[in-house]
Amino acid sequence: MHTFYRLMHGWRILDGRWAMRIRLSSIGVAVAWIGLMSSGLAAISGIVAAETKKETVWSAQEAPIYEALRGLRKLPDDVRAGTTKELALKIRQLPATDNKMTLALHLASLSTEGDLGRGTLQEVANTLTEALREKPQPDEDGGPGYGYRELARLVRYEHVQTNLDAAPLRAALALFEADDRKRQDADITLSDLQGKQWTLHELKGKVVLVSFWATWCPPCRKEMPDLEALYERFKDQGFVVLAISNEKEEKVRPFIEKAKYSYPVLLDLDGKVSERYAVEGIPHSFVFNREGKLVAQSTDMRTRGQFEGMLGEAGLR
Repeated sequence: MHTFYRLMHGWRILDGRWAMRIRLSSIGVAVAWIGLMSSGLAAISGIVAAETKKETVWSAQEAPIYEALRGLRKLPDDVRAGTTKELALKIRQLPATDNKMTLALHLASLSTEGDLGRGTLQEVANTLTEALREKPQPDEDGGPGYGYRELARLVRYEHVQTNLDAAPLRAALALFEADDRKRQDADITLSDLQGKQWTLHELKGKVVLVSFWATWCPPCRKEMPDLEALYERFKDQGFVVLAISNEKEEKVRPFIEKAKYSYPVLLDLDGKVSERYAVEGIPHSFVFNREGKLVAQSTDMRTRGQFEGMLGEAGLR
């Protein structure tokens, strides 16, 4: 998932584009700053810098981990899994500070991009569990702190384990469960780039993959060729992809035409559908079976093999 998107703890829509809703906690800002720097988004980095005058100071032990996290996306996939696991173990050895929490959170946000393996994800979850046990986070806006939400996301959607017995974690898991109940019943009615209107509830009898994405999101761009390949492979079996962006047509159309993607691309300019589906980060994908039941979802970038597994939950093989 695009790091700074999720680590900002939520977004709102301004002029048809995603804009940050920054919550100025020392940990939240520091994590957001790492994500922005690793993404190279100088303009939004400036927004974060303007909102807080506090500069994170990394210790000699923390600084190499910070630099490694910034370069993690650049590593080949077969190298990234091992490096991620090593970083999880190194972060676990740090003293219990806000910086340790920041690094653990950022690693968690990067670890779900692609298929790094269950063992690696479990080590990442173990590290975040330890950081939360050492320095419990206060509630934010009347709900569980971001660290608990991130751990709950790993547990619910990446199927890892945690031995943390904390009320905020249970509350975060309950929030995700409630979101999933709402998503089951939420409908979609949007037009694609050709002007055709699509309504999700009218697609019963087909397997539908709904993907929230944006042109500026590197993990989104990375998974889109695999979605195209799967669409071409299964479309004659009643498979539909609905790719939803909240960007303006003049931004989306040239990108889609240059890449020659053939599946429907829908525009959610006011962000109402994204809000209805409680999308907190992108890419975020949902698979509905032929009865219209939500059977699988991913809260981050997926490989072709992972998408095949999700479609298998809907009986498409």
